[in-house]
This record gives sequence, structure tokens and C-alpha cells, in this order.
Amino acid sequence: MSIEMNGTDNGHTLQWFACYTRPRNEKTSYKKLTEAGYECYLPLQRTRRRWSDRWKWVDEPLFKSYLFVRIPVSACRLVLEAGNLVRFITFEGKAAPIPEKQIDIVKRLLHQEIELEVSDQRFKPGQEVEVIAGPLLGLTGELVEYRGTHKMLVRLGEIGQGLLVTIGSENLTSLKVYANKAL
Repeated sequence: MSIEMNGTDNGHTLQWFACYTRPRNEKTSYKKLTEAGYECYLPLQRTRRRWSDRWKWVDEPLFKSYLFVRIPVSACRLVLEAGNLVRFITFEGKAAPIPEKQIDIVKRLLHQEIELEVSDQRFKPGQEVEVIAGPLLGLTGELVEYRGTHKMLVRLGEIGQGLLVTIGSENLTSLKVYANKAL
């Protein structure tokens, strides 16, 4: 599940950027930005939460304190003010654009309704793999060994986070061979 709004180009190149929100303000910032007419994407994942007296299903942001906006780079300052955001994710002092392909991967994974785990842990570079069977066919990523099971890490380097997806090793093929060993 996700929240998304479509905007227009207005003659400038639109790019995706990751914005850092105040803690637990992702939905509020999203609402302010969409009301101001900006194209936004807030990936949400349905989770079951326990209150003191009951269990309840809630839609929580997949990436805590992050929101994605598709704007021309010239609009960054205006977006910060309109959405009451903390800052953009930057590289060398400039807002770092997120490739459209990475946003599409997140959307695709959320539409599969499979269990996702977000990780901000810095993984060492590993085996690049491609899914060769199942609903994620064609998805490429980095394989990591995590908690004793094979999981596939789709690295979102621009925001320093990744998505861990459980994938059986029989559904993967190696894209590169390291030290003459393949998966």
C-alpha cells in the first residue's frame, strides 16, 4: 500500500528526492505537500499493532521519517517550507535525486503484499543476484545472509536504507561470480 499523487512537469525536469520528516510526521507532511500541489510518494506497509486492550491493523510508513517528492531541483526550498520538513537527503551539499527505477522497485514490492523488512544497517558489498522465478521475476539486488535465511537486499543507496525480502535460493541466479564461486 502507498500514498501517491501525480503532478505536472511545468517545463522543468522532475526528479524524485527523499525528504527527512520529523519523527512520526510522515503522513502529516505528505498531506501538507499534496494540498500544496506537489507529487509525493509515501510507501506504507500494513502491520498489526497491539494496544493495551486489543490488536489493530494500521498502515505505517515503510521508511520511518522519509517521504519522497517528485519535483524540479529548483523547488527544493519551497517543498521544505510547504511540507514542514527537516531536510532533503543530500550528497556533496546538494539534494540527491533518487532514480525512478528505485521508486518503481519499492512500489512493485509493496504491490506484491509480501513481508518486507527495512534495514538501515550498512551491508558489505556481496553477491549480485536476479530473481528468476516467482512474483518478483527480473528484480535484481544484493544477496545477504541474515538470521540464517537467504534474503535479498534491494539497496536504496541514496537514502542509506534497503529492503530485505525473503527469497528462496532456488529462485535466484548469480549475476557476478566472486572468487570463482557462484550461488
